[in-house]
Amino acid sequence: MEVKKVVLFWFVLLLTAPLNGTAAKSSMARRNLEVKRHLTRFNKQSLKSIKSPDGDIIDCIHISHQPAFDHPYFKNHTIQMKPSYHPEGGVFSESKKVGKNNEKGGKSIISQLWHMNGRCPQGTIPVRRTHKRDLLRASSIQNYGKKSHKSIIRPTSSASPEPNIISQNGHQHAIAYVEGDQYYGAKATINVWDPKIQQPNEFSLSQLWVLGGSFASDLNSIEAGWQVSPDLYGDNNTRLFTYWTSDAYQATGCYNLLCSGFIQINNEIAMGASIHPISGYRNSQYDISILVWKDPKEGHWWMQFGNDRVLGYWPSFLFSYLSDSASMIEWGGEVVNSASDGQHTTTQMGSGHFPGEGFGKASYIRNIQVVDDSNNLRPPKDIGIFTEQSSCYDVKLGKNGEWGSYFYYGGPGRNPNCP
Repeated sequence: MEVKKVVLFWFVLLLTAPLNGTAAKSSMARRNLEVKRHLTRFNKQSLKSIKSPDGDIIDCIHISHQPAFDHPYFKNHTIQMKPSYHPEGGVFSESKKVGKNNEKGGKSIISQLWHMNGRCPQGTIPVRRTHKRDLLRASSIQNYGKKSHKSIIRPTSSASPEPNIISQNGHQHAIAYVEGDQYYGAKATINVWDPKIQQPNEFSLSQLWVLGGSFASDLNSIEAGWQVSPDLYGDNNTRLFTYWTSDAYQATGCYNLLCSGFIQINNEIAMGASIHPISGYRNSQYDISILVWKDPKEGHWWMQFGNDRVLGYWPSFLFSYLSDSASMIEWGGEVVNSASDGQHTTTQMGSGHFPGEGFGKASYIRNIQVVDDSNNLRPPKDIGIFTEQSSCYDVKLGKNGEWGSYFYYGGPGRNPNCP
């Protein structure tokens, strides 16, 4: 009887094997077709391509062919080549030179690695090329270039003294923030490092957030800064990035230019490209300056990199709450703690050192400012700070004449006090 069962089993297996093989081939074909379709959408025809020393390929795309214009909403949109208004004020210099021990500020960065091998011509924008391997690293092809919607944090509310964390999902922060007013933009000078990442599905970033909405399913967010994200980019390089969402990271928005949204006008800076050089521990410090503000006339949200590079804008019609103003501004660091081995991750935030170590060792964000309803840059009032576990990552506020309002932040992750 047992022999008959065994024979029957192998007979059925032989009959179904070809069917299973056919199904697998069909599934693979569908996947390849989907990858090809996405790559065609991401990678537009270029007028020039530049190979970066870090392996990136930067394609110079005609400005009117950029990904934003794939969406029907943009069909009749006329590109605005410059903002109608620029915020007034902002008294802090961004070009101070420092060595190892001078705390006046970091050397301002305006370069990316790909600049070593060429530049894009006028009338084009630089776009980092997406490869098949990039899509295959993502949890799904559809999710490539998108954040998890479970990473929302509201550090506090005026009605409650207790932190109000909306589904951390392993995301940890060390931030400064302001709320309780109407904000029309934010600015910061952000120290640039290359934090070590433990797991490929983790990341470490430093950025500013311009936020509106109830921090539920309707959150509007504009974000910009630098990040190290092996899953997204396939390496551990420190890269300039932007992000936006109008529904709390659920269906809208993406990193950089990986969906319709941000309209780029600048031909010098590539979203998602590596920043160079990077700060060193007890060595020279480097930082980038980022300004995001709402044009009072057109209503679009513009982004500037450094002293004079206006990169582009998020059209006002992308948003609901941010179509008027922001209700909260945040600056600081964020990491993913996947706790893959049952312990806290060793992924670093900022420099990987705690704020108490100070300049040249800990990471800083200085000259933080907000844009008010008169389109003026001004120091923020009533700055709050927040971190989930100060023994893992911490934040420390300060203020002086050179740096205005600033803070040191970050940490090593797992350590004897953060098991």
